[in-house]
Amino acid sequence: MTYEIFIISDGTGRTAEQVMKAALTQFENTHTQTRIFPQVKTKEQVLEIMDTVRKVNGLVVHTVVSGELRDIINKQGRLSSVDTIDLMGPILAQLSHHFSFLPSEKPGIYYELNKSYFKRIEAVEYTLRHDDGQRMEELDKAEIVILGVSRTFKTPVSIYLAHKGWMVANIPIILGMNLPEQLFKLPTDRVFGLITSATHLGQLRKIRETHLGGNIGEYAKPSFILKELEYAGSIFKRQPKWSVIDITNKPVEEISMEIIAGLRARNKRKEGIS
Repeated sequence: MTYEIFIISDGTGRTAEQVMKAALTQFENTHTQTRIFPQVKTKEQVLEIMDTVRKVNGLVVHTVVSGELRDIINKQGRLSSVDTIDLMGPILAQLSHHFSFLPSEKPGIYYELNKSYFKRIEAVEYTLRHDDGQRMEELDKAEIVILGVSRTFKTPVSIYLAHKGWMVANIPIILGMNLPEQLFKLPTDRVFGLITSATHLGQLRKIRETHLGGNIGEYAKPSFILKELEYAGSIFKRQPKWSVIDITNKPVEEISMEIIAGLRARNKRKEGIS
């Protein structure tokens, strides 16, 4: 297997190329192909490159000084599930920290240069605080909202996406209970419903029932599961602009990638990208 590495630079790209060559000597049996994109100065150039990277599941290494372009690379990396390595930012941030006594110190520069790192920390913290319908008064800050009945992998998917830098809230759908009003005020492109087959859900709930030693009422009964799934389905039908993903027999990673693919498609439509 050959791994493709894409170097993005607003200069020649030579620095990043030399660093990568030095690092790759530690991976003797790994086959790589490096492509260099120098003199990247515009958003359009970044979007075109990132689209190519996504198609081959490549890795992006960049030495870009422009804060705007760095933000675009970071955002497109999240939307495309592409790993990005910022070679310049950590060095500048550490120098900024070391020389903080200088008159030229810029407040907040350490945060700015490490924005993607702090974004992931913020995302994980937010997601943990907004698990299972908690703190609905802060729902407007969520970048992704996941809905589903119990045992549709809402929490694992939320945590997986949080580690990719997304601020996620998940809300349980409970038979006969209304969803919070705040949910219906959100842009519809943020909301994703998770569904599954009654058989699959029954298997998952049986495992939980066994783990808890029984005594969980109708939770794992086929008749109750059907009613709960029908109730969730009726909610999704009333909100046709929400995305709905069938999670049956899918791992967390695949479900998460479908959500990100949905976000990516909507983002392209918003920005008029073909």
